[in-house]
Amino acid sequence: MQLAAIVLSLITTVIGIALATRAGMYIYKVVKTGQPDDTRTGQPVQRAKTVGVEFLGHTRMNRWGVVGVAHWFVAVGFLTLGLTIVNAFGQLFDVNFELPVIGGWLPYELFVEFIGTFTTLGILVLMVIRLLSLPSRAGRKSRFAGSIAWQAFFVEYVILGIGLCIMTLRGLEGALTHVGSYEARYLFSYPLVAAFHGLAHSTVVNLIYIVATAKICISFGWATTIGLNPSMGVAWHRFLAFFNIFFKREEDGDVALGALRPMTSGGAPIDFEDPAEDAVFGVSQVEHFSWKGILDFSTCTECGRCQSQCPAWNTGKPLSPKLLIMSLREHAYAKAPYLLAGGGKDAEGNEKASAEQLAGVPAAALAEAERPLIGTAEENGVIDPDVLWSCTTCGACVEQCPVDIEHIDHIVDMRRYQVMIESSFPTEAGTMLKNLENKGNPWGMATKARLDWVKELKKETGIEVPVIGQDIEPAEVEYLYWVGCAGALEDRAKKTTKAFAELLHTAGVRFAILGKEESCTGDSARRLGNEFLFQMLGAQNVETLNAALEDAPKKRIVATCPHCFNTIANEYPQLGGHFEVIHHTQLLQHLIDEGKLVPVNPVEGLITYHDPCYLGRHNKVYSPPREIMDKVPGLRQQEMHRHKERGFCCGAGGARMWMEERIGKRINTERVDEALSLNPDIVSTACPFCLVMLSDSVNGKKNEGAAKEHLKVVDVAQLLLDSVKAAPVVEEPAQV
Repeated sequence: MQLAAIVLSLITTVIGIALATRAGMYIYKVVKTGQPDDTRTGQPVQRAKTVGVEFLGHTRMNRWGVVGVAHWFVAVGFLTLGLTIVNAFGQLFDVNFELPVIGGWLPYELFVEFIGTFTTLGILVLMVIRLLSLPSRAGRKSRFAGSIAWQAFFVEYVILGIGLCIMTLRGLEGALTHVGSYEARYLFSYPLVAAFHGLAHSTVVNLIYIVATAKICISFGWATTIGLNPSMGVAWHRFLAFFNIFFKREEDGDVALGALRPMTSGGAPIDFEDPAEDAVFGVSQVEHFSWKGILDFSTCTECGRCQSQCPAWNTGKPLSPKLLIMSLREHAYAKAPYLLAGGGKDAEGNEKASAEQLAGVPAAALAEAERPLIGTAEENGVIDPDVLWSCTTCGACVEQCPVDIEHIDHIVDMRRYQVMIESSFPTEAGTMLKNLENKGNPWGMATKARLDWVKELKKETGIEVPVIGQDIEPAEVEYLYWVGCAGALEDRAKKTTKAFAELLHTAGVRFAILGKEESCTGDSARRLGNEFLFQMLGAQNVETLNAALEDAPKKRIVATCPHCFNTIANEYPQLGGHFEVIHHTQLLQHLIDEGKLVPVNPVEGLITYHDPCYLGRHNKVYSPPREIMDKVPGLRQQEMHRHKERGFCCGAGGARMWMEERIGKRINTERVDEALSLNPDIVSTACPFCLVMLSDSVNGKKNEGAAKEHLKVVDVAQLLLDSVKAAPVVEEPAQV
């Protein structure tokens, strides 16, 4: 038996190591088919620290409670219990084998006991969770819907088998050395020691041979399986996640939210004033993604956390961030033999490789190379157009991904090609683009209309809002107020604009606006995929802002629109515009803290706050709006089930504000239904897009009789103004 165990174990080990090594090298080659990207290696020490923090702290996974704790033990066990395999090999040759130096050392044996036990318990917990959430039971609500089930169960049963083998061997080792009473070194395995106690010596020896062989064969059987399946993300993420986290977009370790990356071709930013003749605009082939993109696809573990948080998937639309990444991964690996042979097509669709180069490429890979990256099922496309255009770029997927996949960057890159080269996008969005080009705002309204709210405010309150450089000098201005298109032109959003201006006036803040000089920041154009239009609008605005604030002590800008806030703060630096930008809720909170605004009048009712995606997830501004509401007397706050990092989108981001929602339930309706479950009197937010979307849905609910007539949707600034303004004096009737 000993000889058979040794031979079987050695054969399994050699095969497993050979196949896994070959697959690892193949993955490296496939990743290298992507475009260059030299932005991924800056600050290596900080990057390494990020890897350590995210792995050891499980900073993403631990947000999911027991799942995070269970996965921590499984992950740590996988990395730290490798010496138990060495020990198992030694036992095949000598059942009394102990590791040199640390073998028999109490701290090491306690470590194996502790991690081995909790790794086994951890994987059992994860298996139960998976079984309770099977797609056959929960359907689309299961975060595992669409995942490759056999691969996940295979990995879980392998870990369970290895864990059981480790603990069984511990029990047999105790029995072999005739441990007759409890000892600390058998902290958790002592019941097994007691169970095996009394067996014949030869029986214990043979059991050690059998269990050690089982442990080795399970381990290297797993290696063989992943070696034959290089696109098996649920297994390979154990190795690739470290690299994917290290090479994440943000050097400081932050998630890939906020700004979009500049458009590149061949790894270099495109000069839109003089683009190279061979410049590739956007992504139309999988090899047009950067190597980090293909590493992203390879690393996906199919956990479905992105899917469970996605507003599109949760409202019956075809987009699942997980399934999108999986589709790109399977396509990349199916096409890889063709690409590695030198295959590829130029902009005109001509094949770059010679017939000799492609002679040995499998027919399946050649067929895969003919598939359009974006196309309907009839066109055999990899990604359906409805999937691509369902994204609101809310960032929930990026925020939740435990291995730092950059979904939004990849989606926008594909959109860029569709918009700029194919002119293929939802038709109603075309009106928005034309209006931006011709009028500088998505509604196509006249430029002079940007000052209508100023006239209305003066008529209503007597407050005059100065235009910088016209009514007031830049040196006298504390803040330039960027009003934004919605804030200046949309009737509901104008209420927020006027309320904020009145609050600034009340607080004695010296502020001014650009007036007719202001133009759309280009947020919607960029997220739709029209990078050229964004560059044009952005360059114009940066020039205007630099000129307007040239003599200002500080280039400070305050914005009521999170989309404008995000663009000016995070994206305009790419265009040479460096400004100090804050959101209006941040400034209002500061003014309250300084005592310049004092909420005194009660605003009675139950209020629930909706986190705007581009204020919350993209820029991590969660506290100021809530702190403002805390200071308003009479308000009782209650959070919706999905809030802050897990807040649910209103449906307007990613240029979806300008596109019809024809598939599934409307996202804003889903969000309002969640709010209505609390039976609130007020739904508040801090974004004009959110204000419009939530108002539309609430009005619809009122018409259906599903919402209280007095329910209102307001911006936090409006609430604060109601509380700050002096209550009207009621004259007492004259005494007769």
